[in-house]
Amino acid sequence: MAPAEVVIWEMLRAGRLNGWKFVRQVPIGPYIADFAARREKLVIEIDGRSHDQTIAHDERRQACLISLGYTVIHISNADVTTNRDGIARHIDHQMRLAALKGL
Repeated sequence: MAPAEVVIWEMLRAGRLNGWKFVRQVPIGPYIADFAARREKLVIEIDGRSHDQTIAHDERRQACLISLGYTVIHISNADVTTNRDGIARHIDHQMRLAALKGL
């Protein structure tokens, strides 16, 4: 895992973020998501140098995940370094919204 992914995994693993359950390096369709909450169908992608890919590839990936019913949020490496509390609040908020969709 890239350093930013390690930081986010420490935040998410074992239900540390308000009890939400995440897994890492999750195969979804032809892609591997950095992190996913399967029940709530939320994917978290860490964007940075190790994930530099073409815009077309990113758009195909995003479209595929959305077509499979996932909500995708992107977190930049810079935010991982400077805004961890904000990231935690954002993920928690998105998880609450995703959980409501599943009702």
